[in-house]
Amino acid sequence: MAGTKKPVSVLVVIHDPRANVLLLERARHPGYWQSVTGSLEDDETPAAAAVREVGEETGLVCTPAQLIDWHLSNRFEIFAEWRERYPEGVTHNIEHVFSLCVPAGTPVITAPNEHRAWRWLPWREAAAACFSWSNRDAILMLGLDSTA
Repeated sequence: MAGTKKPVSVLVVIHDPRANVLLLERARHPGYWQSVTGSLEDDETPAAAAVREVGEETGLVCTPAQLIDWHLSNRFEIFAEWRERYPEGVTHNIEHVFSLCVPAGTPVITAPNEHRAWRWLPWREAAAACFSWSNRDAILMLGLDSTA
């Protein structure tokens, strides 16, 4: 049976002022590290989805004004193992990229059904740890921008 998940999502790279990046390990896929991600719900805007996902996945409260909208969208093929979540025939997703700067060492509270662990890493290490190319590339852009 086909799912109803929208093939439109957000990626939120949470970092501190020195470009240390928060990564979350997926509960159902140990070793899959990522930034905050999630699909838009109903008529939600990307910014609203980003705020909601940050809260759900990390316990951090933010406002749309605190997010940086990169005005960048990635189109990628949905992993075959996750396609049943989407309507029949959907194979690609559009992802809107945001970032959120928080104080160094900010603790998080993850949702145990979504993530099993979290860690702060320097941007280069964080990029190398991501399983997603779009997440890796966003972290690389963040880090290169912070060293300018």
